[in-house]
Amino acid sequence: LASVIGSSVTASNVLTPETYTVTATSSAGCTATATATINVFALPTVSAGIDQSICTGSPATLSGSGAVTYTWNNGVTNNVAFNPTSNTTYTVTGVDANGCSNVDDMNITMLALPLVNAGIDQAICINASTSVSASGAVTYTWNNNVVDGVTFSPTSTATYTVVGVGANGCINQDNMVVVVNPLPTVNAGPNYTVCEGQNITLTANTNGSTVAWNNSVINGFPFTPSVGSTTYTVTASSGFGCTNID
Repeated sequence: LASVIGSSVTASNVLTPETYTVTATSSAGCTATATATINVFALPTVSAGIDQSICTGSPATLSGSGAVTYTWNNGVTNNVAFNPTSNTTYTVTGVDANGCSNVDDMNITMLALPLVNAGIDQAICINASTSVSASGAVTYTWNNNVVDGVTFSPTSTATYTVVGVGANGCINQDNMVVVVNPLPTVNAGPNYTVCEGQNITLTANTNGSTVAWNNSVINGFPFTPSVGSTTYTVTASSGFGCTNID
């Protein structure tokens, strides 16, 4: 720190990081002194923040404190949201107004999303009841005012979405479709009045569905009804498994 030609040098206060004095003594016994002051600044107390646990696919924002400027590793920008993909330790370097720097670390742990399953698609006949029951999470919330495991009667085809919350608080969703099929149209025809022993033929009108009569009547074939008043019922069955009567 000191350079004196032709003199011996001694330094005092070298253990104090403030003012340093150097004394130079010549061969003739003459002395001279000089001082230098070194300012030693404390390092900033940089904090990377507390460790975080986030759900897969969710954004995270890292914000350092304790300094003036912050530089993160792994391509992270201070106070700018990003989407981590794996368990990672993030290090921030903070620089204060004196130009001194310090570092700190924080960990992000990724939490798995629940494997929510809304169940298979359904097909029902109009006026019928059904229920939906999801799996893979702890709690479930359905749209369209549907409650998990509770029967309801949809009036039209719709997509039902369930949001499931796992034990770790992460959420996921799944969809299923309930197809509501119409009942087949069927008309048994007019009422008849016939004499004893007279044949009659019952032919139901339908929209292409299969039909079946009670009382052993075959659609479109003549038969002789017994004396008295009898009600004949025809059942139409569609390809969707829906039925209707007249």
